[in-house]
Amino acid sequence: MSSLPSSSVLRSPRLWIGSGLILAVVSTLFALLYVGGNVNPKGNLRDLPVALVNSDKGLDANGKHTNLGEQVVSGIKKSAEGNKSFDWQVLSRQEADKKLGQGKLYGAVVVPQNFTAAVTGLTSPQQTQPARPTMTVLTNQSAGSFGSSMASQATQKAAHAASAQLGKQLLDRAAAQKAPLAPAAKLLLADPVSVQVADGHPLGTHSAMGLSAFYYALVLVVCGMLGANALTNQVDTALGYLHSDFGPFRLRQPLQHTSRVRTLAISSVLMLAFSLVMGSIVEAATVGILGMDASHLGLLWVYSVATIAVVGISALTLLSVFGVPGMLLSAIVFVAMAVPSSGATVPLEALPGFFRWLSEFEPLRQITGGMRSILYYDAQADAGLTRAWVSMGIALVVALLFGFGVTRLYDRKGLHRVPRPTEPADEAVPATAAA
Repeated sequence: MSSLPSSSVLRSPRLWIGSGLILAVVSTLFALLYVGGNVNPKGNLRDLPVALVNSDKGLDANGKHTNLGEQVVSGIKKSAEGNKSFDWQVLSRQEADKKLGQGKLYGAVVVPQNFTAAVTGLTSPQQTQPARPTMTVLTNQSAGSFGSSMASQATQKAAHAASAQLGKQLLDRAAAQKAPLAPAAKLLLADPVSVQVADGHPLGTHSAMGLSAFYYALVLVVCGMLGANALTNQVDTALGYLHSDFGPFRLRQPLQHTSRVRTLAISSVLMLAFSLVMGSIVEAATVGILGMDASHLGLLWVYSVATIAVVGISALTLLSVFGVPGMLLSAIVFVAMAVPSSGATVPLEALPGFFRWLSEFEPLRQITGGMRSILYYDAQADAGLTRAWVSMGIALVVALLFGFGVTRLYDRKGLHRVPRPTEPADEAVPATAAA
């Protein structure tokens, strides 16, 4: 048999066209998905949840009860009518603290208990040393630093606008009293409220400013996906379907004709076993070595192992059913579509509609939500942990049914990876034990 020079493969149109199409699809999808989800967050912003909290007790004077906190809250709500970017929710302080502690609010404006008394005191002749009224803007980095920043800008702007509106009323009142005002007093009355910014749900210093849950979840997904690729190659090598290169040496085991179902089962068992190892290593490295802030370490370990196992078995299913294209599908499902729809860097409320739809079932969003609950919200079930467990359970069942169902169908139809000895083959290729 005559051998052709290896460079002749470069003259193959099939190689150029096939490779070009695959790389073009990968480049297009990653560019559109990664950049498309984050390119215009302010333009896509819809219904970012923020709270308006009125703790003001009001003031009784001249037989009339006055509550300027209610005026502030209603004024902000009214000015926001027609603006769909933010969802202003009027809540009690207890309700706001609960939602901040579950990641369901990105910020809040809080009017304190003595607000009316402090504002009224600025123009009261009886007050010799009036205290400047304050409003507090609460942020929430645990829900996402980018979303918290957007909410902080909006809430501070609303608080300053409310202060300016109150200032007009105070200047009118002072003018009606015909009391002479010093320039400094006029400046104070024009913008009477001091706006203070505070963290509504403080995090530790080793929480990556609210992003440690996302990075940890991403590590788990990548471990599962890459682990599935590695185990597929290892199992195929052990069964003799592939050879292994160690530097200049090549090793190939004798070919064992194994059904597709059994091959998937072997890979899945290995994935379950090594998930215990990888989950332990990830937690030990991030918490033990890097000092990442974390509590509920036992639950974190169980969650880490389960996540890697479910993602890994799902990736094994794609590889078993689709073969080599399954690697591309895994990258698209677990990375290209998952990262921009996770709501971790850019909040879901600032994503285009397509990515909000993806977030309903894309794994990284669910996994990140559960991780936030464990790391930031005391493992509360309704802070994302229940949704994460349910989503992983559904994903595992679907992956097992799909993977073993399709591979069993392949086996029943005789679609073996290598023809059996009794089946015709185009060319017999002897298996070598070693090079």
